[in-house]
Amino acid sequence: MEEVFSKMCRLMGYVSQGESSFPAQVGKDFQEFIALSSVHCDGWGISTNDRQHAHAVLEKKVEAAAESATFQKIITDNSADGALLHLRWATKGLSISENNTHPFVYGDYSFIHNGSIFPPDSFSDFIDEKFKKLIVGDTDSERYFYLMMTQIEKLGLAEGIKSTLAIIKEHGKTTSLNFMLMNNESFVIGSEHNSDKKPDWAPDDYYVIKYKKSADGVLFASSGWNQPGWHTLENHHAAIVNRSTFEIDVINL
Repeated sequence: MEEVFSKMCRLMGYVSQGESSFPAQVGKDFQEFIALSSVHCDGWGISTNDRQHAHAVLEKKVEAAAESATFQKIITDNSADGALLHLRWATKGLSISENNTHPFVYGDYSFIHNGSIFPPDSFSDFIDEKFKKLIVGDTDSERYFYLMMTQIEKLGLAEGIKSTLAIIKEHGKTTSLNFMLMNNESFVIGSEHNSDKKPDWAPDDYYVIKYKKSADGVLFASSGWNQPGWHTLENHHAAIVNRSTFEIDVINL
């Protein structure tokens, strides 16, 4: 039997009423999250999805975030009403390169993933040709994103996401399909994983996604750092945040 190699990335995203930043949304514990890049050290990426702009803005580097001067500057200067942050620990066999570093963007959509799909191209036949032409790396995650774009265009947001996961689970072997997807209207967070396939050294809640809501906005993140008072997004569910009302609709995946 072929092995599914774990990819252990960390995800964070927020949407807010007005312009904000990750340090402002998270508070004093933000550096604990960034410290996770001592292990998740194969690259970092930030996409800002400000609702005033037609396209997501992307910054990423093949560096550990905690040791990156570029990261520190962007985090300090970042100001937007929505953003995603990804710390990458590459799947074994996939190259450490900027093309393979998250987030991936298309128009006003941006996407980040934590987990592995094996083989990485097991579901490529279901990606629309117009999206296949945009693939520049060799990761399962980039293909996951463009399959999701294909299905959303066909079926709409919620049904497109459900269809995407069903196709991948039918045609590939997976550890985790946890993801965050953002555009100008919605922030979607998916919790879909097999805890039995977490790394041996990792705690039981390694793949768990948690969130907190405040008067200013909504923040979601992977586990592994100090998150007092946060709520858990149940496995096999997705949260869809309406960026106009900040209401959270939780659906089954």
